Amino acid sequence: MNKASIEHQIEINVVDLFDVQSNKEISLDEVMDGLRYVMEYRIKGERFPSLDYDVMKRLADGLLMNMGNTEKRKFRQSLTKEADVAFQLFGEFLLEVQEFREAVGEKPVSDLRHSLKLDIRCGPGSTEQEQQSAVALIALLTNTYPQFSDWKELVKSAGHADVQKCMEKNIDLAKAETMPDMGGVILAPEALCFDRRIKRCLKMYRTSLEIGLPSEAIPTLQEHYGKNMLPEPPKTSALKMIWTQLTDFMILLLLAVAILMAATKEFIPMAVLLIVVVLNIIIGFTQEYKAGRALDALTKLSVPKAQVLRDGATSMINSEELVPGDIIFLEEGESVPADLRLAEVSQLEIIESILTGESVAVSKDPKEIKTLTRKLPLGDCKGNAFMATVVARGRAKGIVVRTGRLTEMGKISAAITSHAKVLTPVQRKLAVLGKLLVAFAIVLCAVMAGIMIGYKHPVRESLEVALSLAVSVIPEGLVAVVTVTMALGVRRMAARKAIVRTLPAVETLGSVTFICSDKTGTLTEGKMGAAELWTSDGAAFRFTESTSLDPNRGVATLKMNPGEAPQVIGKTLDQVPAQMLISLMVSSLCNNSSVVMKKKDEDTAIVDVPSLTQVDATHAPDETAEWKGIGDPTEVALVVAAQKAGFPKSFFHDLGYTRIYEQAFDSERKVMSVVYKAPLETGDHFEFVLAKGAPEEILNRCVGFLPPVPPGAAASPLDLLKPSDQDLIQPVTEEFYDRVSEASGRMADGGLRVLGLAFKKVKINGGGAPDTGFGDGLDNINNIKREKEAAAASHKPTVVDLLTAANVTQADDDDDDEEIPPGYSEFELVFLGLIGLIDPAREGVQESVRICKEAGITVVMITGDHIKTASAIAKELGILEEGGRAIKGEELDLLSEQAIAGLKPFPNVFARVSPDNKLKLVKALQSRGESVAMTGDGVNDAPAIKAANVGVAMGITGTDITKQAADIVLANDNFNTIVEAVEEGRQVFDNILKFIVYLLSCNCAEIFLFLLCSIVNVDLPFTVTMILWANIIADVPPAMALGVEPAEPGLMGRHPRSPKRGIITTASFCMILFQSMSMMLLTFGVYMWADKSTGETLEYAHSEAFTFLTTLQLLQGFLSRTMRASVFRLNFFGNKWMLIGVGVSFVLMLIGIYVPGFNRILDLVPVHGFTWAKVVVGCIVLVALSELEKLILRRTGVTL
Repeated sequence: MNKASIEHQIEINVVDLFDVQSNKEISLDEVMDGLRYVMEYRIKGERFPSLDYDVMKRLADGLLMNMGNTEKRKFRQSLTKEADVAFQLFGEFLLEVQEFREAVGEKPVSDLRHSLKLDIRCGPGSTEQEQQSAVALIALLTNTYPQFSDWKELVKSAGHADVQKCMEKNIDLAKAETMPDMGGVILAPEALCFDRRIKRCLKMYRTSLEIGLPSEAIPTLQEHYGKNMLPEPPKTSALKMIWTQLTDFMILLLLAVAILMAATKEFIPMAVLLIVVVLNIIIGFTQEYKAGRALDALTKLSVPKAQVLRDGATSMINSEELVPGDIIFLEEGESVPADLRLAEVSQLEIIESILTGESVAVSKDPKEIKTLTRKLPLGDCKGNAFMATVVARGRAKGIVVRTGRLTEMGKISAAITSHAKVLTPVQRKLAVLGKLLVAFAIVLCAVMAGIMIGYKHPVRESLEVALSLAVSVIPEGLVAVVTVTMALGVRRMAARKAIVRTLPAVETLGSVTFICSDKTGTLTEGKMGAAELWTSDGAAFRFTESTSLDPNRGVATLKMNPGEAPQVIGKTLDQVPAQMLISLMVSSLCNNSSVVMKKKDEDTAIVDVPSLTQVDATHAPDETAEWKGIGDPTEVALVVAAQKAGFPKSFFHDLGYTRIYEQAFDSERKVMSVVYKAPLETGDHFEFVLAKGAPEEILNRCVGFLPPVPPGAAASPLDLLKPSDQDLIQPVTEEFYDRVSEASGRMADGGLRVLGLAFKKVKINGGGAPDTGFGDGLDNINNIKREKEAAAASHKPTVVDLLTAANVTQADDDDDDEEIPPGYSEFELVFLGLIGLIDPAREGVQESVRICKEAGITVVMITGDHIKTASAIAKELGILEEGGRAIKGEELDLLSEQAIAGLKPFPNVFARVSPDNKLKLVKALQSRGESVAMTGDGVNDAPAIKAANVGVAMGITGTDITKQAADIVLANDNFNTIVEAVEEGRQVFDNILKFIVYLLSCNCAEIFLFLLCSIVNVDLPFTVTMILWANIIADVPPAMALGVEPAEPGLMGRHPRSPKRGIITTASFCMILFQSMSMMLLTFGVYMWADKSTGETLEYAHSEAFTFLTTLQLLQGFLSRTMRASVFRLNFFGNKWMLIGVGVSFVLMLIGIYVPGFNRILDLVPVHGFTWAKVVVGCIVLVALSELEKLILRRTGVTL
């Protein structure tokens, strides 16, 4: 058996040796540590000289494949640490195992020469350890195998001299058939050990369940394994962040414009532009600094304290001091401080949603799981507990097997830091636009200069004008307006409970085509509640406000016929139906959870739930306190249902009901049962079994059911549990079986998680039953407990020892063999009813899904729930329609990303998914050109959230790391907020497009005007100073005002913009061309009309053209408030910033025209009334042309 165990461990490592290159979750260092440990502690010393040949052959191949790995150090190729360990192990297996020697003997000498790299191991720069190992292995090979007797055949010819020197230097090793000691401490590798028995784990980590590790060994172990701390995320320095902002293409573009302005000696515009640049850098740096702390919250997930056993004594220590081999105690409500191999458990259930996304607690079992891989799905690791998960129920004792970076939490941290965040669409598109503008400016500069020089204008003047025009092509306010628009969008989204962490995410949200949303807590309320109770007499009951934990809110009602109002059920014994009361008693008492009132943000309970009257009398609503559930969410929902009906646990406890026995739920039986005893009037007591579980399991264990109870059959419903000669129970028939199956199916189809409820009377002496040999039952249990406690005499007993389900320190002690008293068995039960639990859909989500569909956005539900439950909720919300498709995570595992992307129809529901499935889904959708928003709350969701185009984290239930990895955090965990954020994102992009079209239209109007004047060889209408002044006053203020323009009607009725489309499309290019040509031709007409015969009249013509075009540009700012709708349909005062911006710009224009002295600097002169009349006519014509353009766009339905 030991030989088989060793071969099994070697086989696992051999598989990893071949997978290590393709599987990033496997570290070659871990594999080598595992093999080294097996060699040192289980094989060396001729303990197992013969092992399976096939395993040894694969091991030899794997070691040869990895022992030649090199890395570059100081301009030389050096062997890696792992390659050295593989080389050492190769020699040790040659010495120890016959079959390994046989496998190596079959290798061609050329293969050995290539893999051993003896020339490098003995060459310049090699370590003394490498040289000694090389000489020792050469001696082993040449002395063992005749075919390898000439060592020169094992070495490349270029390395013969170096190897010869090494052999002479280490002559002793060349004669001794042994490998040199590698040094260092060889300790058990960090691994989950789910395939190891507890005794083997204890031996591996040199520890004991009774004593723990000796304190003296801790420093050495910490030095070897390191601290139990998650790796620090990489931090970007402030200087690097500033440098990143400075080297942004648009910033460089603006700096280039400033330099060009300096070249034309326009220092005032240059100073203004530099101020804009500095403001952009400050805003960008602030956002980058916040985003740079994306992983700082990882340290908050570390558990600060841990209860550890060392030197035979229990103490609380900082969790970062834990090392593999430490014995840890877990109690209900505690977080797990490291990855553990569970040794002893008592009803242990752990909530692993932080890693798996599944909110239902997982039952744990310390039995080993045999497998040929070290990789097992987390949900299947029943014998392990993982760092940062929470104990929902029970107690346990475990062995620390992984710490720090090697824990599941540590691996997720590494996955996040290694996954590069892609540029958002707006970042990519602005970069492309900027480059196009630069190219356009260069071409324009050359054309203008060429035309003017061709008409014999002075070269200096020609170049100066051309340079100024090139400057005007580039919209100086572009980056500022984009940044401010997004920042204002961030503020508006924050008011809608969506907190934006990265500015570009605002725009990106507007172009998403898929929203992949978690079900629990996002599409639903995230609170489990009892929706319906169906009892064996055919009655159906509902619970109002079932998800509220407050026992004073909500009542139980009886479902009546259609059209009739529900009947409220009273909260006293004489008002409640017998089946309902006993069913609720099962819900409440066959349960280990509770609901308590706690101070907000504190862990101290004010009160556990007593009877309702006591709550009302002594615990009035306290604004500083709230009700909280402790334990498994499903069981909490059952407790709450009983409370709302008026029968909490304390009601039955006050009657003297006492729990005396429990059989915990497990995944095989799918049933939980408890035994209670209650006093009789005679002074004796009676006992009964309460059971709940999967409906089919409960029903199959039932021999009868409780029919309608005739009036007067019992003084109280609880009397049905007492010993009685009158038996009301009726046998289960096929007809009844069908009724239960139909009810269960109906509830499941409605998205409910269904549990069956049952009870049984226990015949006992003194309870009214004849002496049947069953006995009391209590004596049996007490005897069993005494035997358990006696078995632990070898160490100081602890609470966990007394309550554990399996005492693994005793070889013959196995709870599976424990004899259950016949009266307490989970058979011959009486069926009571079915209770359906639901996480109800959030209010407004259905409407939000409808809006998404109208907006061309596909909503995908992702959940860990059963596919039937998920599909029911999805249908209710409108996500899954007729002909839609739902798929399970295990089916996704079988598909490649390309296959997923090609699914038709694409599924709207993904059930039973893993974190890997989420990441795979995101990549598959992105591969087909979709823009994906992914939501999540657990740490396991962080890689998928970071990979998505927009990562959305939950603000309430989300972990800190998930929030920090996301682009947007929902403060209310509400799907409706995502849809509102999408609308906000579309508005932001609309506004960005509006001001880009506006800026380019205005600037192009100037360019085309100058080009046309140059072509017809008339004096240019503006001087260089006028061009720059016009750009300053007419570009930024109106464009900034467009950034805060309210959303146009029908914004969510459009389909999302394709991520592949540029900012400037054919339609928007035509719009820019039309608007710029309109303003240019009107201005050209006015300019050509003007008298330019003398220097004075030419100066006035320049001022008139400047006034005319600048006013038209300011008017265009108003007209740009809509891209399609008529401007007359807008509220004139709807954008006050437009009024302010245009007003400021107009005043600055007037100052430049009329203020003496200043107008001479700008080469302007005052204009007269007739000029303003021309301006008014030009404005009327421009409005008419704009309305015609928008009418055409509306009629054609062209997308901008």
